[in-house]
Amino acid sequence: MKLSNRNVAALVRPPNKDDVVIWDDDLPGFGVRLRGDSKRWVIQYRVGVQQRRESLGDIRRISLEDARRAARQCFARVELGHDPAAERASARSKATAAQLTLGVVADRYLDAKKERMRPATYNAAQCYFTAHWQPLRDRSLAEIKRADVAACLQTMTKERGRAAASRARANLSALFGWAMREGLVDVNVVIATNDPAAGCEPRSRVLSEAELATIWRACADDDFGRIIKLLMLTGCRRVEIGELKWAEVDLDRGILNISGSRTKNHRGLTLMLPPAAVDLLRSVPRRDGCDNVFGSSTDGYTSWSYGTDALNDRIVVVEGKPLAPWQLRDIRRSAATHMAEIGVSPHIIEAILNHVSGHKRGVAGIYNLATYRGEIATALLRWSEHLAAIITGRKGKIVPLRA
Repeated sequence: MKLSNRNVAALVRPPNKDDVVIWDDDLPGFGVRLRGDSKRWVIQYRVGVQQRRESLGDIRRISLEDARRAARQCFARVELGHDPAAERASARSKATAAQLTLGVVADRYLDAKKERMRPATYNAAQCYFTAHWQPLRDRSLAEIKRADVAACLQTMTKERGRAAASRARANLSALFGWAMREGLVDVNVVIATNDPAAGCEPRSRVLSEAELATIWRACADDDFGRIIKLLMLTGCRRVEIGELKWAEVDLDRGILNISGSRTKNHRGLTLMLPPAAVDLLRSVPRRDGCDNVFGSSTDGYTSWSYGTDALNDRIVVVEGKPLAPWQLRDIRRSAATHMAEIGVSPHIIEAILNHVSGHKRGVAGIYNLATYRGEIATALLRWSEHLAAIITGRKGKIVPLRA
């Protein structure tokens, strides 16, 4: 049929057919599709061995002349070797990718991971994506190249240090890995970049007994001071004490019970606290409606930099000079080292630190489920007494613990 405005308007779908196409005699591959109550211009063409059919729109919105013109343009592009459908799909894909910026994907990534991340880990990741990777936040994830990441890492290393840049890199790599599995990007461009921390010696700073005593005596009677003292007494990680909940403390029985959702290895930690630690916790004022032992925010104590700087300033005032450079994480290493020096068995120290290594590594860890609560209680009591001795200047008598 030679299509015209009049006969197209008069076309009616045969009652015995759900879908029918009336082709134009003047322009092969161009026609009107009747389906249900609709009438739409259609074209049909071949690309290689594939037959393609596409709609050009409703006949009520597009005139016959405009539809024929669009059909001829499409056929011309096909003759010249183009694939109109594939080109449109590619354009749509690029438009979608352009909307998937690093900032958008980072928000989706954090939302997906939030329930499985410890609060401190989540907050740190959020900081890396918003502050450290700020120069790339508005860039499409698919357009970020290895060179872009490498350039940011170089700047970050100069401004924030090698350790911070390395952690930012690890978080970005994890995001790209997740985005690949979600089908949002095809390659992780972070993998082949240089790690700013490569070649750095792991920290091995062990605070001497005299340094531990100096730090203890310089602690103020506030949240930060109590946290530092509890870190010394228990060997816990900073975040485990800083985000401690009252629900995790049984003061009557002297038990600290941190759930696996808050520990680094996701294994619960139970410690039988010495009296000195229990007394410290009893001295903490309760805040109405707040389950956190320390800090006034929902995330627990957060003023780490301020607290550390104030503590170091007090040390300078009292001692007349600063301590050699140290970090809060050195307290945990120092406590473990000095426990070993007073005779605490390595496997008990591992249990106190909540490490799954050494005697509990591999198959041994599957069968040895002992918690060593009695031994932990004895070790922490012995350590607290020794710590009290060095703080007060008394010589503690070191008696090796029985196996």
